[in-house]
Amino acid sequence: MSRGIPFVVAAPSGTGKTTVCRRLLEADPGLVFSVSHTTRPRRNGERDGVDYHFVAKAGFDRLVAEDAFLEWAVYNDNRYGTSWRAIEAPLAEGRDVLLEIEVQGARQVRQRLPEARLVFLLPPSLAALEERLRARGANSAGDIARRLETARGELAAIAEFDYAVVNEDLARCVEDVLAIVVAERAGSAGPLRARFDPRPAALRFAAAHP
Repeated sequence: MSRGIPFVVAAPSGTGKTTVCRRLLEADPGLVFSVSHTTRPRRNGERDGVDYHFVAKAGFDRLVAEDAFLEWAVYNDNRYGTSWRAIEAPLAEGRDVLLEIEVQGARQVRQRLPEARLVFLLPPSLAALEERLRARGANSAGDIARRLETARGELAAIAEFDYAVVNEDLARCVEDVLAIVVAERAGSAGPLRARFDPRPAALRFAAAHP
């Protein structure tokens, strides 16, 4: 049995990566979702062990000390991490694993799991990203400003990924990422790697947002 493929989806906050990942899981039963650990408060409707493993900071730090995480990062003063336990069993069984993580974490996955395929989701523009953050209604003006500043730094990392996909139309974005998953499984991803090459995407975004 061949080993499964880890697929990483990363994006600035507000780009829609959670929604995209949920749609991917609905569309492709061959994908297993890696449930991350986090110290942030649980939001309405979130379930422990399904959306995240919600833990206290002391418990998270204990897991870090035990080297229990493939990757972990601090984002907006909260800790997030993917445990080795969450991914190793399904990968060994030949199942593909979907990781929804931050850019910092994606860099660690690249170092520790070089076989992972990294997909960066781009907002149509920073203005569109700001509009989405404001539409949430759950962030203060200061928090939105901090998230946008963080997003600028994350967008500078586009070229470190294998693919860059713009999330302007949700259905189209999900269709594009699903096509990447299917092509990578089949070993025929060359055309899609060219189509979603992150390097020209990085140049275009940098030119539009000097």
